[in-house]
Amino acid sequence: MHGEGDQLTDLDREILAFEEDWISHAGAKDEAVRERFDLSPTGYHQLLNRLIDLPAAEQHAPRLVRRLRRRRTARHEERSARRASH
Repeated sequence: MHGEGDQLTDLDREILAFEEDWISHAGAKDEAVRERFDLSPTGYHQLLNRLIDLPAAEQHAPRLVRRLRRRRTARHEERSARRASH
């Protein structure tokens, strides 16, 4: 999937660009993901989560990648807190 030195693929760069401005796309994000990338929402998010862990992704779009990592961490913490409260 990723080449030497974890260089970004064209798809990786497209996904990062999409995350930067997906709100400007008409309709729901899941629909836009299906149309643009031919991926299920689950498959897209799995790919995105692997992508934002790559140093090359952070070099390419540092603010975006850090923001996405913070959101992911917050979601994990929310889920853990909900599980602990039940």
